[in-house]
Order: sequence, then C-alpha cells, then structure tokens
Amino acid sequence: MDMNQKMLWQYARLIVGVGINLQKGQTLVINCPVDRADFARLLNTAAYDLGAKDVVMLWRDDYCTREHWLRADDSLFDGVYSWDAERLNTLAKEGAGYISIAAADPENLKGVDQERQRRYSIASNRDLKDFYNLEMTNGFPWCVASVPITSWAEKVFPELKGEEANEKLWETIFKMVRITEDGDAVEAWKEHCATLERRAKTLTEMDLESVHYKNSLGTDLVVELPENCQWLAGGEECKAGHKFVANMPTEEIFSAPKRDGVNGVLYSARPLVLNGNIVDGIRFEFENGKIVKATAEKGEEVLNKALDTDENSRFLGEIALVPYDSPISNSKITFFNTLFDENASCHVAIGMGYSNCVKGFENMTLDELRELGVNDSMIHVDFMIGTEDLSITAVTRDGRRVAIFENGNWAF
Repeated sequence: MDMNQKMLWQYARLIVGVGINLQKGQTLVINCPVDRADFARLLNTAAYDLGAKDVVMLWRDDYCTREHWLRADDSLFDGVYSWDAERLNTLAKEGAGYISIAAADPENLKGVDQERQRRYSIASNRDLKDFYNLEMTNGFPWCVASVPITSWAEKVFPELKGEEANEKLWETIFKMVRITEDGDAVEAWKEHCATLERRAKTLTEMDLESVHYKNSLGTDLVVELPENCQWLAGGEECKAGHKFVANMPTEEIFSAPKRDGVNGVLYSARPLVLNGNIVDGIRFEFENGKIVKATAEKGEEVLNKALDTDENSRFLGEIALVPYDSPISNSKITFFNTLFDENASCHVAIGMGYSNCVKGFENMTLDELRELGVNDSMIHVDFMIGTEDLSITAVTRDGRRVAIFENGNWAF
C-alpha cells in the first residue's frame, strides 16, 4: 500500500469509530474484497483497539464470484447454506456491527443468467430475513464504505491503468470522505452530520404531504408521503442507543414515500450498477404507486428482472434529496458505484422502505407500517434522478406550497 499511511489509518479508524461507533465488547463483521486485505487488516486492528469482542471476516473475490454464478450447481441459487444463514442472522440479533466494503468490477456479472440472480435474491431475502429486517430497522449498526480495486478504478478513470488508476481513486475517495493529511476527519464528520440533521429536522417539521419533481429530462412525478413521516440524515441510532453513520460518504436526506401515492414519469440521470451489470437511460411510468412501464437504453432485461423480484418491487421504498452543488456531483465523476453516485444526486429506491422514516415506528407492527404506506419488498435498489435543473415543490398537510429544490439545489 503506497498511499499515505497516516491517511489510511485515519480512514480505517473513521469507519470503525464513527461509521459503526463500535462499543467495547461488541463483535464486528467486515465484508471485504480479497484485493484489499491490506485495508481490512487496518479495520481489524482499529476494531480491537476500541475493545472489539471479535472481528469476523467475510472475504469475496470478483473472479470466484463470477465463476460461482456461471458454473455452480443450479440448486444452489434457491437457498443460502443453513450454517451461513444462521451465522449472519445470529450476529445481527446479537447487535454486531457490520462493515461492507463496496468495491467490485461494475460489470463483473455481465452475461450471467438473470433468472439465477432473481431466484437467489428471493432465496437470500427469505433465509436471511432476520438480518435484512434488523438492518432496515437499525437493529444493529452498519456502515458501507469503499476502497479502490483495479478493475473498478480503471472503469472510473479509463485513461489510467493499474496502480495509477488505484492511486487516483484513493485520492478521490479521501476527498469525498473528508480525509486530509493534517485534518481531523472525526470532527469534520460530526459537523457534516449535524448540518444534514438540521435540514432533515426542518423538512420533518414542514409536515409535507407530497413532493413534485420536474426537470428537462422529462421527469414529472408526484410522490405522496405517509402520515407522521420523518426525514433522516447523517447519523442514525441503532436499537442499542448508539449513533452510527450508514454510508461514508453521505450527502442525502431521505424519507419513505407512500406506497400507492406515486404518479407520473421518472427518468434516471446517472448509470446504475445492478447485479453486476450497468443499467442506463432508465424511464419509469408510475400509476397509483406502481411502475407500469420500465425501459432502459442499456440493461433493460436486468432492470425488468429486478422489478419482477416480488409483488412489491415495482413500488418505491425511498426518496432522497441531494443538492446538485455537492462534493461528489462537483467532481463530475461517474463512479459506477451506488455508494458514491447516489450521493451525487437526488435519488429514489425501488423496493423496501425504511420503517424508521415514520415517527413511532419502534412501537408499530409490520402490518401497521404497511397500512401507513411503507413498502415491503425483498429488494432495495437506488437509482439517481437529480439534475442541474431539477425542481421539487412540496405541498404541506395544511395546504401550503413550498419550494424544496430550485435549479437542482436547496431552495431554503
């Protein structure tokens, strides 16, 4: 690892100490590509320095992953090994922290049987139900962060090769997560999260009934919001009462739409990496919440397979606000990685909604949350819709019209 060791240590400690906010005696799970075992070791050491009970490593490799999808016995795509499911579900129930290092070749699964992927998505959501339900309701602290691997770095910077591409992506990631050679990343993140949380509080206090998106791509979409909805951002609180930051970087303020309250047309503004394939030029038509027509200039088959995962995967589960004038957007880089691209642009997600976007969710049953309009699905897929000319106008529950976004940025 040739990068500045001080900055690498700063990043590892930021992810473990602020992203997870690891507590003494807590177990930490790290899911990381083998290409970056060097950085995983820093995370491991940072965790034990904070008093971790144990660090559980989950390794993955693009080559082996692709071979599995192409050549493994077909029966394996209808379930998760019982021992693997039990391990992840048990760790989640125990409140273990979970770090996912999001780094992969964006087109690693190009050409893989989409039906296999659809079947496995259904099976894994069934067999890992406890894990996913706890993740979506902050039952344990989790953090998605990223580091370069060569195949991804060369996709982001096609003019560079090998270590040059990796080093350029390292420099870019450090900038996006507020790591500087002589700075204090922890303090910078506290200030950043506080700023996001103040704006989220303002949106919640507005008591919005609906938001109307319009831009020159052709987006013209009205999204209703559930009663008692709240907007979230920055740090969240897990059930044990500790704050954590789910995404590093993060620029978004998000909430849950009303399942059957979405109508109009929506166009994507950036490419999406979906199941190891690039999907671009997406156009959705919504009627009473449901996507009734979906097209894409690239990856349409992959997109429609995802939309057909279950009965609720054609409905929205999240809407998120990100100003066009933000660090990732201003970089003018397409990352082919949702962690970064979703924080460069307003986005929405098809599928599962976040229960904690409703006030008092802790005391509600799943059925009560669904009755309010929070969507339930086996998938949660973000795609980016923000543009330089995006306008968002809201209507409050007492009938006032409020400008939320003008020309792609905050209007208040």
